[in-house]
Amino acid sequence: MTTGQTSKDPLHGITLEMILNRLVAHHGWEALGNYIDIRCFNFDPTISSSLAFLRRTPWARKKVERLFSKISDK
Repeated sequence: MTTGQTSKDPLHGITLEMILNRLVAHHGWEALGNYIDIRCFNFDPTISSSLAFLRRTPWARKKVERLFSKISDK
């Protein structure tokens, strides 16, 4: 991308860790686990374990990104 161009990707420049921290701050782990039923959100959740899982599981990462997009549109 050259100077003056902007990305059409709404998540451009936002790391997965930033997304996850914002979702946890906004919803909390329990609600996050209800929205997206994955083990790393429901059983002894931590940012590091969730990041490890989401980085290697594309379908789960897409769900997290979709949920983040919903709260960042508000």
